[in-house]
Parts: sequence; C-alpha cells; structure tokens
Amino acid sequence: MKKLNVKNNEAAIYGVGGLGEIGKNTYGIQFQDEIILIDAGIKFPEDDLLGVDYVIPDYQYLVENKDKIKALVITHGHEDHIGGVPYLMKVLNVPIYAGPLAMALIKNKLEEHGLLNSVELHEISDKSVLKFQKMKVSFFRTTHSIPDTVGIAVHTPVGVIVETGDYKFDLTPVTNQPPDLQEMARLGAEGVLCLMSDSTNAEKPIWTKSEKWVGTSIAHIFDNIEDRIIFATFASNISRIKTACDNAMAHGRKIAVFGRSMDAAIVNGRELGYLDIPDDAFVDAHELQSLPANKTLILCTGSQGEPMAALSRIANGTHRQISIQPGDTVIFSSNPIPGNTTSVNSVINKLEEAGANVIHGRVNNIHTSGHGGQEEQKLMLRLMKPKFFMPIHGEYRMLKIHTELAEQCGVPLDHSFIMQNGDVLALSKDNARMAGHFTAGDVYIDGSGIGDVGNVVLRDRQLLSEEGIVVVVATINLANQEIQSGPDILSRGFVYMRESGELLDEGRRRVFKTIRKSMRAKKATESSIRNAIIDDLQEFLYDKTERHPMILPMLIMNGKD
Repeated sequence: MKKLNVKNNEAAIYGVGGLGEIGKNTYGIQFQDEIILIDAGIKFPEDDLLGVDYVIPDYQYLVENKDKIKALVITHGHEDHIGGVPYLMKVLNVPIYAGPLAMALIKNKLEEHGLLNSVELHEISDKSVLKFQKMKVSFFRTTHSIPDTVGIAVHTPVGVIVETGDYKFDLTPVTNQPPDLQEMARLGAEGVLCLMSDSTNAEKPIWTKSEKWVGTSIAHIFDNIEDRIIFATFASNISRIKTACDNAMAHGRKIAVFGRSMDAAIVNGRELGYLDIPDDAFVDAHELQSLPANKTLILCTGSQGEPMAALSRIANGTHRQISIQPGDTVIFSSNPIPGNTTSVNSVINKLEEAGANVIHGRVNNIHTSGHGGQEEQKLMLRLMKPKFFMPIHGEYRMLKIHTELAEQCGVPLDHSFIMQNGDVLALSKDNARMAGHFTAGDVYIDGSGIGDVGNVVLRDRQLLSEEGIVVVVATINLANQEIQSGPDILSRGFVYMRESGELLDEGRRRVFKTIRKSMRAKKATESSIRNAIIDDLQEFLYDKTERHPMILPMLIMNGKD
C-alpha cells in the first residue's frame, strides 16, 4: 500500500484526475485516517485514442485506502464530474452525497450498471452539513450551466479547504439559483487555508456572459424564423433547454424531443421543477408531419457532432423519423469541446448540403460558457482570501495563469502549487509542502471493457488506421518441415489487391522461403516462424512502398506430434 509522506498534524490534498487536463475531475482531501472524495468524472478521448469511449482515472490509490474514505461528495451533474461514478463504485462502494439533479443523473447511471440497489445515496442541498469524526463538510451555492451546482468546504483540524467545483458568477441565472456570495465571503472572513479553484477559462480576461443574455439572443432568433427549428444542445444544459422550450411555447410551437439523454433531461428537469412545460406542449415524432413547419421545435442531442446522436443521424439522412426539409433552421447552442471541432464542422456541412440554414458560433450569441473568466476567478480569490492556492480543472497553461491571478489578488506566488495527478500537497496551519506522489494514470473504457485497452492496443489501432494490415495464411507441418498450403497474402487498408498482384506475388515467394528457412532452424517453434515472417515481410514491404502495415501471420499447424 502506498503511504503518503504526510505528518499526523497535516491535511493532504491531491487530484486523482483533473490536473493538467480538462475532465476526469476526482479530488481527495485527507486527514489521518479519513478521506473525503470530491467528484468522480470522466474525460472524453482525444482523436489519437482510437475506439476509446472515454477515460477514467486509475483508482488504485483509492482502492488501497478504501477503509479511510468516508464520502464521495458531488459538485454538480456534468459527465466530467459524475461520469466515473459507476466505475468507481464497482471497486469502492462508499456513500454518495449529491444535489437533486446530480443525484437523479447518478441514479440513472447506477441503474444502467446494475448498482442502484447496492450504493448508499444521500441527497444534499447547499445548506447541508456532513459531520465525520475528524472532518466536516459544508456547501455553498454557485452558478454553472446546470442547476444545483455547489462548491464544497471541507473543515479539517488544521483549517478549511475549499473546492469550488465548476463555476461562474451569473447574477441573473434562468434557474433562479444565484451564487451565494454571502456564504463565500463568510468562509473567507473565517479563514480559508487552501482554495482549489476551477481554471477552465483562466486564459480569458473577461466576465463570462449570463445565461439570460443568451436567452435574449435565442428569443430574437425565434422571432425571425418562419419555418421549422431544430435546436441542438447538451442534454445536461437544463438552462438552455428551458430557454428553447419557453421560446417555442411563446411562439405557439409544439416540442418534439429526440435523443435518449435529452429525453432523460426533460423528465428530470420537469420532476425537479426546473422546466415548467405542460404535457400538451410535447408531440411525438409521427405527429410532426401533421403540423405546420412554423409550429414545431425539434429538441435534440448532437451539438458535439457525436456519430450516433440524433442530429448526426439527421444530417446523414439515416434518422428513421426526421429528415432535413427546405427552410429548416438548425441552431447549435454550444461551442465544440476541444477535439470535437472537426466532427461538428462535418455535421454542419452535411446539414447545409441538405438544405438547412445553420446558426452556430459566437457571432450569433447563442452560447455562453459555464465557467468564469479571469474577473470571476479574481472575485473568488478575493472572497475566499486563501492562505494557499491550488488551481484545478485545467491544462498546465491554465493552471499557471490562474496562479498569476492569485498573486495579483494577494496570494504569494510561493503559496500557490501547480500539481499533477497523483501529487500530494501536505498542509499544516501555517505551512504547505509537496509530500510525495502516487500513481494516477489513465484507464481507458472501450465498450464494456475497463482498462483492457492499453498503449500496445492503441498503438496497433493507430498503425491499422494509418498503414493498414497484411494477413499471411499458411498451413505447415513442423515435424516434417513441410508447407502444406499457402502462403496466401491478404491486404486490407494497405494496397488494393487487384492492382498490386506483382507486389503480392513477390511477397508470397519471399514468405515461402522465410517459412522454409525458419522451419529448418534448431528449436523452431510456431512463435519463431511467426516472428520471422513479420520481420522479413515488413522489411520487404517497406523497401517497396515505404510503409509499415501491421503484419498478422495466421499459421495452421499440422503434425505437431
């Protein structure tokens, strides 16, 4: 078991995920034999992680210290903060504390994984207080692009450690949940030992626009569209869904919902009172055909260009119930997540080609960030007045700029700590120091597989995508040193076989000689013959084509006895 270099009179804080990256937010605050976990998120894969659905942290340190973990507390219901919950619960069953919307979303996830009845769940509000033997947890309301967002204050024997979660200071939120500036100021006045604060927009010298401002822009767009509207946004952005639905009802439009996650968002939003939409405002897909175009709104997922989301299938012409009609207006009410720009642009192009008018981008004022810019980050620092500062939730350059903002707000630069996942910061009442490191790498989720896709598999996938594969099939009798059939060579994604007969024939002759030579060697084995085929054919093909396809020998062994 990994033991931290932390003294008995020190608290420890660390990121299992979320440091030096956007996503995977999972943080620990530890005092002696008690650990409070904050969030359990996923990260969406970069383009080079071929076939990977998403990425979670390596939970090994937490598993080794599972008896110390008292609670998993959740700041809000976005995937980069709750997407890892079912995977964490499979190896670490601890009580979960979350606000109403986050709890509803977590229950859905646990049910999908067959864990709902085995996990202890507690719904909290910003007024809740959790008491443990040595630590206490309180909450304060913040604003983000999803309701029920809270920051977390962990009261340890050496001082208060505050983790903001994702936030901006939206003073006119459409959900009527303004940030609790008084509670933040009270925490600051009583003394914050260390502030862990969201760094996502640390590069932007702005005060992020209010959701109400986006609502005004969307209302103006609805006023000027005569035909059908297709509105795409994140299913988790209840505020944006509310704005779209309110405008649809104001213009006498019926609402059709497409996408499983969007359906779930509407159900949760109505049950929790965030969406005031009567039953008769909704229509089914088959009812759309009987309604005039100017009396319909299609609300769907797919604003990030996800291949299987409703909007992508509409753009590709593969959706069973909806196709683009002349005059349709498609509104992308979100900005592409880093890595998704190409797929989003592809969907936009296909929609335009099909005859739709597409509204997207900052120029149309139809999206605002859920994260505060530099001015809001400075306000948080001024309210909390921390002795020490640890920027979180951001890539390195964002964390670095955030420490510079902290210095402008009175936190000495040597009191700020830019950390990597697995780094441990030890805090006493007056001092902070680095106190070791534990392994906190990435674990890849591919379908139902957890962690069974590693660097070797990813390298193979990269090679296949770039260079293709060459399969060698032969039947051999090793005992008699005979080639009974073959070798045959098949190419997929490397060369077009009909036009490369001469190359493949020469390759077959070469492989034939290689197999015969390998079988005659002392202690020849199936493995040694396979390796000889790979080495020789790779050299031959590179010499002829300057490419490195994957070589896959398939040997049928006869006469082993």
